[in-house]
Amino acid sequence: MSEKTIVHLLRHGEVHNPGGVLYGRRDGFHLSELGNKMAERIGEALGDRDIVHMRTSPLERAQETAAPLAAARGLTPTIEPRVIESSNKFEGIGFSDGAMTFVKRPSLLRHMYNPLKPSWGEPYDEITARMMAAVEDARDAARGHEAVVVSHQLPIWITRLFLEKRSYLHHPKARQCTLCSVTSIHFEDDKLRQVAYSEPAADLIPVADRNAPFSAGGAKPEDRP
Repeated sequence: MSEKTIVHLLRHGEVHNPGGVLYGRRDGFHLSELGNKMAERIGEALGDRDIVHMRTSPLERAQETAAPLAAARGLTPTIEPRVIESSNKFEGIGFSDGAMTFVKRPSLLRHMYNPLKPSWGEPYDEITARMMAAVEDARDAARGHEAVVVSHQLPIWITRLFLEKRSYLHHPKARQCTLCSVTSIHFEDDKLRQVAYSEPAADLIPVADRNAPFSAGGAKPEDRP
C-alpha cells in the first residue's frame, strides 16, 4: 500500500514592527501580541493532527510561531536554515510610507529592472530549490504521517507556484499566504497529489492587512517586493 504524507508549510504570525522596516533575515524581530495569539490558534487548530515532525526557519518569529504547536504535539522542532526568509536588497529600509517610499527614494528603483528573477532579491529558482529540499526531507521524516515546516510568505508562495506549475511572476498583493496560513502539500509515496490551503487564524487578521501589502501595519514589510 502507498504511504500518504502531508507536509504543512506554516507562515509565521504577525511581527512587532512599528517602524515598518523591511526586516528580512535580521535578528531581533519577534511576534507581536497579536502574532502570539495567532500562534496559539495554530496550536489549537493543528494540535490534534497526526503531526510527528516539525522544522522551522532559524528566525525568531518562525520559532515563536512553532512553539505552541510543538508543545501540543510534544515535539522539538528542527532548525532548518533552508526555509529562511528570502534575501532582499531593500532589507533594513523603512517602508512606513508604503509604495511612496519608491517615490521619495527613486534610487531604489534601480533594483526593479527584472521581476522574473527577481533583480531585487534572491532568485526564485534558488528559493524553490532550497525549499523543496527541506520539504522532501520533512516528508521523509514523517512518512505515513504529517510534518510542519514554519517559514515565510515569499518562500512558501514561490514553492506553491512551483508545485502548481505556475509562473513566478506575480504581485505581492496576489499571494494567497496570509499570516499563520497553512499551505498543505499532500504526497502519495514521493508523488505530489494535491496542494491545499487554509487560514486557521483568519479571524485574527485585520482587514487592512489583507488588502494593503505596502502598509506600515498588516502586510508586513517582508511581504513587499
